[in-house]
Amino acid sequence: MIDHRLQTLRVLRERGTVTATAEALHLTPSTVSQQLRQLARDLGVELLEAQGRRVRLTAAAHTVLRHADVLSAQWERARADLAGHRAGTSGRLRFCAVSSALAALVAPAAARLRERHPGLAVHMSEKESEDAAHLLLARHCDIAVVIPSEQTPAPGDARFAQSPVLDEPQDLLVPAGHPLAGHAVARLADAAAQPWIGSPGRPDQHQLMLAACAAAGYTPRIAHEANEWFAVSALVARGFGVGLVPRLAPLPPGDDVVRVPLHGEAVPSRRIVAIVRRGSEEQPPIARGLEALREAAAR
Repeated sequence: MIDHRLQTLRVLRERGTVTATAEALHLTPSTVSQQLRQLARDLGVELLEAQGRRVRLTAAAHTVLRHADVLSAQWERARADLAGHRAGTSGRLRFCAVSSALAALVAPAAARLRERHPGLAVHMSEKESEDAAHLLLARHCDIAVVIPSEQTPAPGDARFAQSPVLDEPQDLLVPAGHPLAGHAVARLADAAAQPWIGSPGRPDQHQLMLAACAAAGYTPRIAHEANEWFAVSALVARGFGVGLVPRLAPLPPGDDVVRVPLHGEAVPSRRIVAIVRRGSEEQPPIARGLEALREAAAR
C-alpha cells in the first residue's frame, strides 16, 4: 500500500551503503540504485549525494524519511486493525535476541506460545543487539530482545516502540573456596583488593563492571581478559581473578565457581528491552509475543 521505494530509502539510512541495503533487502545493488533514482525523479528532488565511494542523504531525503516513518507507523497500525477482524491465532512471529535472553526468556516464551496457539509459527534467532534496528526495518524480525547501548535505537526513536522486559542483576563470580564463596550475599566493595577478569569484547558488560566498581569506590585491577562466559568462568575457577556475570548468563557445568548475589548501594544490573516496529505492537501475534516475554521475565 505504501511505495516500496520508501522502505528502500529507510533501510539505506540505517545501513549506510547501497551494497549493505541490497544485502538486507535481498536485492542487487543496481536494483536499489534504480529504485532510488526513480523515487528521486518522481518526487522532483535529489535524494543522494556522492561522498567518495559512499552516498550521503540530502536534506530533502531526510524530509522524505520523516514522512515515510509516519506512513510506516500508520500502516503498521492499519495492519493491526485489520488483524483484529481475524482470530489472530495463526501466522508467523519472529524473535531475535542476544544469547542469554534467547535462552532464559525467548525460548520459554516461545514454548508458552506453542502451547497456547499451535497454529502460530514462531522462529527464533540469536543476534547481537546492534543488529536489531536493521533486522526490524528489513522485516527479518518482529520482536528484538536487546541490551540497550549506543548502537541500539534510542528510546525516543520514532521508528520503534520499546518496552522493558527485565532488569537483570549481576552476580560476583568467585572460585570455590574463596572467602566470599560461603557468603549468602556480598558487597562489591568486598572485592576491591581482588584481581578482576575484564571483558573488553563485550563493551556494555565491561563498562557496567567499571562503573559499578567506581560507584563502590575503587577501580578494578584487570588481571586478565575474556569475553565468553565459559572463558570467564574457567579463569575464575582456576583462581586468576573474580568477575561479574549477568544472572541469566549460563555457565558451564563442572567449573568450581560460585555466584554470589550482590547487595548494597552499588548493585550493578543491566536492562533487557523488547523492541518492535512502531505501530506493530497491537498486531495480535506480536502482542501475544510481548505478553509471553513479560510472563517469562516474571517467572
